[in-house]
Amino acid sequence: MVDDAGRIVLHGRGASPGIAIGHIRFADDFVRVDRITIEDVPKELERVRIACDETVRQLQNRSETLRGKLGDDAAYLFEIHAMMIEDEDFQSSLTAKIADEHVCAEYAVQETGDEFASIFSSMDDEYMSGRANDVLDVSRQIIRNLGFGTKDGSETDTPRILAADDFSPSQTARFERSQVPAFVTRDGSITSHTAIFARTVGIPAIVGLGPALRMEFDGKLVIVDGTSGQLLIDPEESVVATYRREMEQMEHEQKVLEGFRGKPTKTSMGHTIRLFANIGSVEDARYAVDNDAEGIGLLRSEFLFLKCCGSAPDEETQFNAYRKVIRFMEGKPIIIRTIDIGADKQVPYLGLEEEQNPALGLRGIRLALKRPAVFETQLRAIYRAASIGDVSIMIPMVNSLDDVIAAKEIARQVRENLASEHVRFSDNVPFGIMIETPAAALISDELARHVDFFSIGTNDLTQYTLAVDRQNNMLEEFCDTHHEAILRLIRMTVENAHRAGIWAGICGELGADESLIDFFIDIGIDELSVAPSNILRLRSRIATGSKS
Repeated sequence: MVDDAGRIVLHGRGASPGIAIGHIRFADDFVRVDRITIEDVPKELERVRIACDETVRQLQNRSETLRGKLGDDAAYLFEIHAMMIEDEDFQSSLTAKIADEHVCAEYAVQETGDEFASIFSSMDDEYMSGRANDVLDVSRQIIRNLGFGTKDGSETDTPRILAADDFSPSQTARFERSQVPAFVTRDGSITSHTAIFARTVGIPAIVGLGPALRMEFDGKLVIVDGTSGQLLIDPEESVVATYRREMEQMEHEQKVLEGFRGKPTKTSMGHTIRLFANIGSVEDARYAVDNDAEGIGLLRSEFLFLKCCGSAPDEETQFNAYRKVIRFMEGKPIIIRTIDIGADKQVPYLGLEEEQNPALGLRGIRLALKRPAVFETQLRAIYRAASIGDVSIMIPMVNSLDDVIAAKEIARQVRENLASEHVRFSDNVPFGIMIETPAAALISDELARHVDFFSIGTNDLTQYTLAVDRQNNMLEEFCDTHHEAILRLIRMTVENAHRAGIWAGICGELGADESLIDFFIDIGIDELSVAPSNILRLRSRIATGSKS
């Protein structure tokens, strides 16, 4: 925590980039509810029903208010929160605790929220674990409507950098940068809606600072570096001056990058590369638009499956989610990756068995073929969505030609069924696959004759090529993303795609690696799909041939 110069430096995870300098203020912790036994069960059930109905009403009002402030992404979040309250499992738990355990409504809500949050936070998938905060947020709002409250620290005339164990999405949505120039938390996830809101409104943020973030720092001058995840406590004047100069430089660089907004992504030799965004939720689509993405190169559709507790999302739920993304993107192309859930991303309703090697197990196309009903429902929603926007289908974890043929046959049957039912859909939807294994790369010449495009998932390709578990931090030094074997497989895949007359792109982390841009240009890559925040930086790098 103390560096070589004697400074106090805390290390967390940068959740929203940028630098802020100011005095830190700790928000009050949420008050825990004591277990109180009650006698009048019907009265308590009525109390919790009224509180739930009032919370849903408040969420709907907040949704409409925020639609104008932050866009449809924020509005959609509060629609999801309202759906959480109305969820059958959530309501059943509340009823059971009050009726069977004779506890007060506040305690029943608190315990139910804790239990559901625990389920989410225990999931390996980072996006899904980030949903735990949403559940807690919902339960706390209900409890407030039952008579309890909490302060988030933003009710002040003096701007303060806020600190807490965590902030809920509804709290963050109320933050104004003029009053809250940054916030930091002990807990939290970079994929949480709290982090998404911070990025949306441009508030630097650090999460996961842990117990090192102590109350004794309250009132001290701090520097928040939301890019590196460093929090400097009570820095000397020379350090403050250095960071102020860096802030000025960042502002200047951002102005330069803004000059590339709305322009095509072209190399100095005139080669066009489509610069798309990877997104993991409907809300992220707004972030893609704000950062001038030319389309969505990877819509991780599993977020729809991971946020459901009792059953897989039905056709209408999926269709409506895809339709929202289409509306956000205003005619720009969208590539939807079909369900990529496996034993490493558990959803109880699928009843997947625990696997010793989930990365090598039932996931991607394998799960789709084992559970065709789930796959067919998703394809129906995608084909219907494609009738109102530029949508493509992308199949993950393809390993053989048999995988492609089987998936395309199911897709054909889905189209036939939609046609016979006189349901509006598009019969002209590009069908692509992800190249994520050495096996797929090595037979990419054969696969290319049966699909419309390739998207290279470099994260898994690296893992499978080097036999290095990318989730294992102890193996980080052995995970050479620039290994010659990986680069050869990428080159081979792109060359085979072009020989077959189809396009090839990259949707893994390597797509944003500026040191590989010249390599990508050299092999003729057609598309790069990256985190939205990287769009303008990469467009500048591709156009100028130098790092920004």
